[in-house]
Amino acid sequence: MVMDDFRLDKEAKINTGFTTPEGYFDAFQQKIMQGLPVQEPKVIPLFARRRVWMMSAVAILVLALTVPIYTNFYKDNEGIDAVSMENYLAYQSNISQYDLINLLDSEDIQNLNVDLALEDKTIEDILTDNNNLENYIYENE
Repeated sequence: MVMDDFRLDKEAKINTGFTTPEGYFDAFQQKIMQGLPVQEPKVIPLFARRRVWMMSAVAILVLALTVPIYTNFYKDNEGIDAVSMENYLAYQSNISQYDLINLLDSEDIQNLNVDLALEDKTIEDILTDNNNLENYIYENE
């Protein structure tokens, strides 16, 4: 069996029978868009959920009011203790002992006049425990 020589460019072409009408592709996009169902996007207005906005405003208001109340309620109302005051005054270089003496009134001086009954044994124990005896001797002169 021998195959016949055939060439596509020389042979008669078969008509497919399908032809497009004039201007078919010009209006093609509009036809397709008309065929699709029309869905409008759902628009949610900002104030549609008023309850959410009201609750958030109330929560912010409650927080704004409770923070100062909490800090004032749990604040220590105690005054400055003596140790803190003494440390503060000891480490402040611009306050001298003469400045402190000038600020004392008669009531403060009366409070300082406390009679301490020290025994000789207590004084000896303090002096033997401390190596800086010169400071005690120098301060008492």
